[in-house]
Parts: sequence; C-alpha cells; structure tokens
Amino acid sequence: MLTGGAAAAAGALVAYAPQQAISTTTSKAAPPVAGGSAVEPFHGVHQAGIATAPQAHAVFVGLDLLPGTGREAVVRMMGLLTDDARRLTQGRPALADTEPELAALPARLTVTFGFGPGLFAAAGVEDRRPESIAPLPGFVIDKLEKRWTGADLLLQICADDPVALAHALRMTVKDARSFARIRWTQRGFRRSPHTQSPATTQRNLMGQLDGTVNPQPGSADFDRAVWIDDGPPWLRGGTTLVLRRIRLKLETWDAADRVAKEFTIGRRLDTGAPLTGQAEHDEPDFDRLNAVGFPVISEYAHIRRAHVTDPGMRILRRVYNYDEGLAPEGHADSGLLFASYQADVNRQFVPIQKRLAEADLLNEWTTPIGSAVFAIPPGCSPDGWIGETLLA
Repeated sequence: MLTGGAAAAAGALVAYAPQQAISTTTSKAAPPVAGGSAVEPFHGVHQAGIATAPQAHAVFVGLDLLPGTGREAVVRMMGLLTDDARRLTQGRPALADTEPELAALPARLTVTFGFGPGLFAAAGVEDRRPESIAPLPGFVIDKLEKRWTGADLLLQICADDPVALAHALRMTVKDARSFARIRWTQRGFRRSPHTQSPATTQRNLMGQLDGTVNPQPGSADFDRAVWIDDGPPWLRGGTTLVLRRIRLKLETWDAADRVAKEFTIGRRLDTGAPLTGQAEHDEPDFDRLNAVGFPVISEYAHIRRAHVTDPGMRILRRVYNYDEGLAPEGHADSGLLFASYQADVNRQFVPIQKRLAEADLLNEWTTPIGSAVFAIPPGCSPDGWIGETLLA
C-alpha cells in the first residue's frame, strides 16, 4: 500500500511539473521603467553632478590618503576611480564587479570627484593649489566637529535610486581602500522626481523653499558664477565646492509661530515669495517700509543677509537634507548637507557666510557642525581620467 501511494504521488508530480515549467518559461518580464535606465553623460568639459538636475539621493564621502601615498599612487587611484565611475554611470558593471546586475539601472547616477588641501601636499603639487582651497576662516556660529570636517579627497555620488547609489559607493570605495581611508560619510535626500518636478524648488526640513535664487544651468550667469575660466590652467572647466553640515534645531523651530518664521527668512513659507512680493521669484524690495516705518524685510532676515546683487557672484546651492533618526530624548538629529559650488570660494562664498554669521536671524535654529573645501577638477575625455590636468 505504501509503495502504491508513493507511485501515485510521483505520478502526480510528473503530471504537474510540465505545467509548472510552462508557466515559468512563458511569463513575460516586467516592462522597463524609464527612470531606472536613465543615464547622465560622464565625459565632457565639466564633471557631472554639478549642473546636473539634483537627484533624489546623495552620499558625500571624505577620504584621507594613507601615509606614503604620493603622486604616482594618486594617479593610479584616480585612474581606477574614473574607470569605475565611467562604467557605473552608464549602467555597466565596474571591473571585477561581483554583483553586475546592480549596475544595470543607474537611475541618473553621477560620481563627482574633489581634491582637498591634503591631496596637493601628498602629490607634491602644493604650488598648484588655489589659495581658496584651504579650511574656511572661523565663523562665530561654527561648532565644527572633527568627524565631519576636512578631507583629502571627495566622492560625491548621486542617483535617483538608493540601490544604485549604494552599489556605486561600495564599488568605488573598494578601489580606493589601497590608497585612502574613510574620514566621513554623509548621506542626504531630496524629494524624488517621481514625487515633484525637478524644476520645482525643493523644501528643506524646516519647510523652506531652498535654492530660489540659484543661477540657472546653461545661462551666462551660471557659467560666470560656477565654472572657472581663468586662474590655474589645470582647473579651467572645473569649480570649487564648500560642503557644510548644518544641524537644525527643529523642536524649537516648531515652537515658533508662522509670522516669526517668515520674518526670520524674509519669505512666505507657502509660496516662497518675498514678504514684499506675490510669487517665489519676485525680486525682494529691501527698501519697502511697513506702516510704522520699519523695513518689511528685516535687516537681519536671512534673504537680506544672503543677498548678492551681481548674479555672476552668486553661489550654486545643491542642498540635501539629512536625518539620522532620534536621540534618546526624542529630539531629531536632522539638518542640511549644504553643498555650495562657485568659481572662487574667497570671492563668493566667504563674504556671504560672513554676513550670515554676523547677524542672520536663522542662526537661532541652525548650527554648522562640519566643513570641508575641495577643488573640483574639470571633466575628462573617453580615454582620460579625472585629475589628469593636475597630475599627469
């Protein structure tokens, strides 16, 4: 009886198996999603990830060169990292990629490289370091923490998909380990292009529209403000980056009423319009007075302190939010990764930051806890590598 039962069961499995095989082999693959396969160009006069429409996810990685890492080693490192970035951003696996399937959907992946002050010294090219590629002057509002400050080399990796981002991070860091150690990793996020049009100004975690007065990529003002067309020949076509980690005091910000918040910023929170205007991009009228003779936009309001008259002297704000969860007492560890690109740090970023540090009402709720400055070399050709204009 047991033998007969086993035979019957075996017969049933045989009868079932072909049908199961047919249903598996004839099932249709899911149609591709355009956002996942979207590719940003890697080669060109400029590195990608600057004028590129900001992606939803970003990770900034600061690395310090290992002792004894000289110019020849830095050249080898940049050759390897450029090859990784060239492949991964185009949806191809890196060399020796053990999970090549994870590279297939780059989701507008970009990898941008920056050189900190220490790299110039280690590579023996200190005489070619721009004066502004150095630690920023001290500002009274700063409470910088060593774990978020400085670095010899920057990897800025951005994508619309966190899986593509994580894979690119692992592949590039794996090739950098022989030459450098990780100093810090800072992850940030914005609203996804599937949630909000990339042309819409993003909001930070304080609810403010952040980046209203950014120069527009492709315009003459953008080119003058961001790209370097004079100065060191090796840096022409590149730019500079100041990365500031800014902690937000969201609990006390939440306690302020809407009038106080808008007075602090100088803009309406709902539309982003200046207090003297109706729409986000209206020019603020800093001379307008209220009924009792005081400026409608306070002399200490954020937009007045940050205002730059010459569009070519503005900075490009490519801001990401960060959120590291809740502290034991329930307070949010949240803030901004404030990435500022400009042709010259000393002429553009520093004067703005000095005005903000001196008398910006927003300082009540924001504290810079990290700071780093990098030269962003120009892009490269299909047979070149990032940094060759400096190191080759």
